Amino acid sequence: MPSPIMSGLSGNEMYCLNLKGLVPGDLVLGNSVYSMGFVGGLGAGLRSMMGGEVTQFTEVIHDGRLQAIERMEREAEDAGGYGISGVSSELKSFRGNIEFISLGTCVKRADGVSTKGRLKFSTSGDGQELYCQLDAGFMPITFAFGNVAYSIGIGGGILAGFKSLGRGEIKEYSDVLNKTRHLALKRLENEAREVGANAVIGIETTVMPFQGVHEMMMTGTAARHPALPDEYTKYPVTSDLTCEEMWNLVNMGFMPLKLLMGTAVYSLGIAGGIMSWFKSFARGEIKDLTTLIYDAREHAIGLIRDEAEDIGADDVVGIKTHIHEMGNLIEFMAIGTAVKRFPGVTTKSDSLPAQAIINDKNTWISENAGAFGTMKKAGE
Repeated sequence: MPSPIMSGLSGNEMYCLNLKGLVPGDLVLGNSVYSMGFVGGLGAGLRSMMGGEVTQFTEVIHDGRLQAIERMEREAEDAGGYGISGVSSELKSFRGNIEFISLGTCVKRADGVSTKGRLKFSTSGDGQELYCQLDAGFMPITFAFGNVAYSIGIGGGILAGFKSLGRGEIKEYSDVLNKTRHLALKRLENEAREVGANAVIGIETTVMPFQGVHEMMMTGTAARHPALPDEYTKYPVTSDLTCEEMWNLVNMGFMPLKLLMGTAVYSLGIAGGIMSWFKSFARGEIKDLTTLIYDAREHAIGLIRDEAEDIGADDVVGIKTHIHEMGNLIEFMAIGTAVKRFPGVTTKSDSLPAQAIINDKNTWISENAGAFGTMKKAGE
């Protein structure tokens, strides 16, 4: 009697993939434990004082993530997987070292044809998102990521500290954050280019503290769409739209062009901060804060508007804005996807099945999250 399949796919995911001739396989896992080493740690410490990218950290994190992903893929190949869905890449501290973990779920061909040793694809999308990718004409190739570890640096911090005494943009902070965000995106594009993809879809961005610096990581699925001209093999399409959103746009004849990001860091200044503090005791609008946030928002959105015009986009959709307080500073970030109408482009199906858009219900709820963490679906 064959062993039962241990799958991370939900019923909705299984239904959607069955429509594309795919069935669930087992969970697959890859991990790797790394040490920074004394020399690497010392060099990274010195580099973080200067500001900008901390290459020692970037390289260790990249290599560790890559090794864990490769081990996961080998496990999937040995299990006869046709592809891997829901790929994730995480890092955790482990007795002073760093553990990298990659997790996903195998999918197999429903017709039973063996693909052992010949993994066709891996994707960050879960089963529902994979359905949307395939139906929109994007054939996934591989899970891809781009990362950068960075620090504002002592010098940049001191200079920005003096400038924060006055009101307005702190360009040193804006420049560092803009540069690191675009550097991670460029590395993601490079990974896609190396495997012959012309698009990276479903991009998710994570910024997290890491041993005194910050790592910014972008993950997505390197894919290929036959309707995109040859030039996009050199300059792949990038999009942070959900796969369901992307399906809707393709159905209307649009294709994503590029993920756009703009960051502006502003200071209220000492005088403005004191005035706002006093005004907060009385009821009513604090105009200093209102105008500061308005200016920062307009600046960040203006950055992505200018970039969209440069690449000939028709629209920028799915714009999200994020505000972060950094002491007396406020970072405002705008992010969205530029899109353009492509004649003749559409989806394979006229509409999405309900199972492709249903949110799975969490059936395990623990109120003691501090001790046991949050329950997640396998592969998330």
